[in-house]
Amino acid sequence: MKPMKQALADANRDTLIDDVVKLIDSEVAKKGGISGFALKKGYKVVKALKGGRMIHKATNHLLDDFTDAVAPLHDEYREAGAQGTFSDYLRRNDKKASDALLGITDKRAQRAEHKLMKKTYSTLRPQAEKHVRDALPGLGQLIDRYTAG
Repeated sequence: MKPMKQALADANRDTLIDDVVKLIDSEVAKKGGISGFALKKGYKVVKALKGGRMIHKATNHLLDDFTDAVAPLHDEYREAGAQGTFSDYLRRNDKKASDALLGITDKRAQRAEHKLMKKTYSTLRPQAEKHVRDALPGLGQLIDRYTAG
């Protein structure tokens, strides 16, 4: 098993970004209820921006920071003997993992100059934690695929 940061750095970046976007698409598609409907509508609007490449561009922009945030968890998993899958490890450590990932967007929101953007982020932040936790198994599977060599 390769160290995560090395495996992701060695991967074809465009393919990796495509895989992350597929994960995001899949997670959004799973959402139900009124809040899921609103999330899907908002995601569709955002996804259409930048000639339909907005999610790819945002993923590319944030990928290195998110990799840095998750790498210590993957290191802990490997140091503990890599029992089970990384997906299982993330499920068992979902609070720590979601805090690490959302810490990236929290810092960006704090630096935002637009008050409306800050207010919107702070309103959506509690929901984001649940969505990130829901996505952790898929993220773990994606990382397992890239580090399995």
